[in-house]
Amino acid sequence: MMTLIPKHWQRPEILLYLFAAAVPISFSVWQALLNNFAIEQAAFTGVEMGILQSLREIPGFLSFLVVFVLLIMKEQTLAFISMLILGIGTAITGLFPSVLGLYFTTVLMSIGFHYFETVKQSLSLQWLDKSTAAHGMGKIIAVGSFVSLLGYGLVYVTIKWLELPMPTVYLLGGGITVALALYCWFAFPLFPEYEEQKKSIVLRKRYWLYYALEFMSGARRQIFVVFAGFLMVEKFGFDASAIAAMFILNGILNMFAAPKIGKLIVLWGERKALTIEYIGLIIIFLAYAVVENPWIAVSLYVLDHLFFAMAIAMKTYFQKIADPSEIAPTAGVSFTINHIAAVVLPVLYGVLWLVSPALVFVSGAILAGGSLILSRLIPLHPEDGNEVDWPVFLRHKVA
Repeated sequence: MMTLIPKHWQRPEILLYLFAAAVPISFSVWQALLNNFAIEQAAFTGVEMGILQSLREIPGFLSFLVVFVLLIMKEQTLAFISMLILGIGTAITGLFPSVLGLYFTTVLMSIGFHYFETVKQSLSLQWLDKSTAAHGMGKIIAVGSFVSLLGYGLVYVTIKWLELPMPTVYLLGGGITVALALYCWFAFPLFPEYEEQKKSIVLRKRYWLYYALEFMSGARRQIFVVFAGFLMVEKFGFDASAIAAMFILNGILNMFAAPKIGKLIVLWGERKALTIEYIGLIIIFLAYAVVENPWIAVSLYVLDHLFFAMAIAMKTYFQKIADPSEIAPTAGVSFTINHIAAVVLPVLYGVLWLVSPALVFVSGAILAGGSLILSRLIPLHPEDGNEVDWPVFLRHKVA
């Protein structure tokens, strides 16, 4: 029987790199074509697009249900199946050019995406050594950034040069992910669990700081994802090619910077790294509120992306304090907590945007300030039993 990969490459970290490559190729194609396909082929208005984006976030909100799926299959198997669902959902998007059709394919794609990301996070925390996990996660982000560039390049070449129809490009992008999923499934063995994972929903009081950081991260992410790019179009008149160029610039910088950021987190520790991130985000959000120069706005957008790469420290903080058997169920719960804001905030901030776009970004600075306060509670050496470092004046009250 022919081996699909050399034996010495059949290692968990190699599989994590392939995982990191599988998602961006589908998601970047889906994202790059969505607005044009929805408007041109399905006659979408802002109302339908808002509904679609809310539907897309629901599987993320329900990520905690992953623990029940793990009752019948191993995490690695669920990762392969989720990759297949993501790829199939993307591949068939172009075959359903209607409002209901796009809703269906978006939810299908999103189920694969969110369950895969939940399991990938869990497996990364289980497979990567605690002492160097941040650097490893940085390299994984770099792989994803590189493949995202390939995805955007695929869209540009097939649409602009080869003049292929959008359904064909969707089929191509999704098909690559399906092929990668099948390759990984047959090329790699099922790696043994270092610690058997609990098959129930886990909510622990001692993880409260991690939960709080995840919630604040999800809230800030919505401001960045939804409104930072919207500002570029509405205020500075960026066209689709300019936005695509900005995505490409972000991808190139992350490809080189993320591994270095991971090394810095190993060197600095989680508290210092997150402190720097949140101070930077406060400055960036306040600058978004008053920026008048498009080049400064682009610089803020790029810096925003780089600072978010430092959120690796949040994951490694949890890795150090967690019961090894609770990593998988907590990954699902944390994804749900992260997405609570995603279901609610876009609508509320959309109304606030009509009143004052600046206030949206000021609120982002306030959220980053809350995260900064929380980050200062992370111990210098977090571990099981040392999850929170209370200020001196609070210690006797907490005790």
